[in-house]
Amino acid sequence: MYIVTAEEMYGMDHGAIHDIGIDGRMLMENAGRAMADKMEECIRKMDRIRILTGSGNNGGDGFVIARTLLNKGYKATIVQVVPDEKISGDALFHKELFVRCGGDICVNRQPSEIRVIIREADVIVDAILGIGTRGVLRKPLDEIVTIMNESADYIISADIPSGLPADEGIGEFQAVQASKTIVAGYPKISAFLESTSAYYGEWSAVSFGLPKNVTANQIQRQIWTSENFQATMPKRRRNAHKGNHGRGLVIGGNPEMPGSIAMTANAALRTGAGLITVATANNVIPTVASHCQEATYLALGDTEGFLNGQTAIPFDQFDAVAIGMGIGRHEGAGKLIKEAVASQCSLIVDADGLYHLKRLLESLTERSGPVVLTPHPGEMAMLLDMSVPELLQSPFAYTKMFAKKYQVYVILKGMFTIITTPEGSQTVSTVGNQGLAKGGSGDVLSGITLAMIMQPQTISDALCNACFVHGKAAELLTEETHSVYDLMASDVIEGINGVYRTFLAKS
Repeated sequence: MYIVTAEEMYGMDHGAIHDIGIDGRMLMENAGRAMADKMEECIRKMDRIRILTGSGNNGGDGFVIARTLLNKGYKATIVQVVPDEKISGDALFHKELFVRCGGDICVNRQPSEIRVIIREADVIVDAILGIGTRGVLRKPLDEIVTIMNESADYIISADIPSGLPADEGIGEFQAVQASKTIVAGYPKISAFLESTSAYYGEWSAVSFGLPKNVTANQIQRQIWTSENFQATMPKRRRNAHKGNHGRGLVIGGNPEMPGSIAMTANAALRTGAGLITVATANNVIPTVASHCQEATYLALGDTEGFLNGQTAIPFDQFDAVAIGMGIGRHEGAGKLIKEAVASQCSLIVDADGLYHLKRLLESLTERSGPVVLTPHPGEMAMLLDMSVPELLQSPFAYTKMFAKKYQVYVILKGMFTIITTPEGSQTVSTVGNQGLAKGGSGDVLSGITLAMIMQPQTISDALCNACFVHGKAAELLTEETHSVYDLMASDVIEGINGVYRTFLAKS
């Protein structure tokens, strides 16, 4: 499923109407009917349903929704919050249809009257404002939105909660807090921002007949689903040997954080890596080995347990390298990061490795091997020299700019993990839960990613599948044996097999 900006959605509508020749009234009919049909999953015939409509296409959708529900026997009436002269074009056509079908409309009532109407309703359908909204609402819409949010009614927003910007980079706004949003066509970027996603409540998307040749031609954003995972995960040959499944190297660890590389190595092996070598300080190896018996080990030079960068590492013997987990910020760790960047192997950089990498960013474009960065928002903000709040205002734009500039892959971890390629295409992983908000979760993701990029699939698919396995393992575990409170990163490693058994049982 694609993710779009307001401009992209307008472009699809324009193409369908002006290039293909589909009547705009037909598209509005399709959208309104599809949303009304979806609403039947959460409304009852006994409910008093009030559809609040504004001007423009969103209001027009509201008139179609009201007529469709009325014809199906629901108690649906319209509360038009703008004067009659504001309704025109396709919206006016559908308003007149609603009236001719016996529908009731209350027009341009004062906020005090609307408060009474809402109080007497069971369900409110929000069809006031669409995806073109910018800035703070004017009177009386600001009062109406406040009244809606203060009510105890179940609120269903048509396409987008009124007042909510569709795009990122937003400033101040006031929006309807929906219980559920039924998206027309494709979800908008604001459904995947930490500051705005909650306004949607639960959301689902419905198709309204946009032709394939006007959709997704220029869209570079999508959601990664279980169907994508199943379609792209490579099958394993019966005659394969361990070398076919990848030789991976994990570099990091120190006496204060030995568990980080143990989790990375275990996650890589559990995901399906053929061979994993852990490179760390000699006195750290026994601790790691006691938790990861299947790995081999390479002792690196250290000073009081912290890596000093004085041991040559045979990077060319490995298919991929993950570096940075528990590596620390000592000078020696920086030397190792520099050597890893100078090699041409597939490289994953995480945690303190990103701190050292910041000084080497310009050299990344000279590498032939792919580079994957796995920052959380704090680390990404550090790389961009900005604050975390500034980053989270426009995470899609900033990560895309960074990935294209330095020709790297970026996995920006968060509530909605954004995977960005050097070409600028972006994928959102929506799986996972708050149980992953624990120390070590990033180390586990690095290990899963290490295993995935060594399999016969594109780097982009590998990263998306890594995020899917990581998040879905947490979901399955909290559905069956754990809660979001007690789930630990090491549990997620043990949950990887549940993802494979659930989605790849016949592979």
